[in-house]
Amino acid sequence: MAWSMLFIAGLLEIGWAIGLKYTDGFTKLMPSVLTIISMIASVILLGLSLKTLPVGTAYAVWTGIGTVGTAVLGIWLLGDPATTLRIVCIGLIVAGIVGLKIVA
Repeated sequence: MAWSMLFIAGLLEIGWAIGLKYTDGFTKLMPSVLTIISMIASVILLGLSLKTLPVGTAYAVWTGIGTVGTAVLGIWLLGDPATTLRIVCIGLIVAGIVGLKIVA
């Protein structure tokens, strides 16, 4: 259950990171509200997952999911560069997340 909460928390982190782009500096109401809700829900779920998961592992996985998801959506939605080196680096982050899950 803790891993499921952590995964959802990571997805919500992606949501608020991408959402920040659409808030236009928190001047647009609906994107701002949704972004703030995602932030709060993400941190709450991370906190709940920490009841049973090691803090270092959970935090690294949470930020890793957020980092990879945000980078991929940045490429897909926002036109961020998709260079070979960038894709390789994203792959390394995924490998780190998987490794932490395996050894936890």
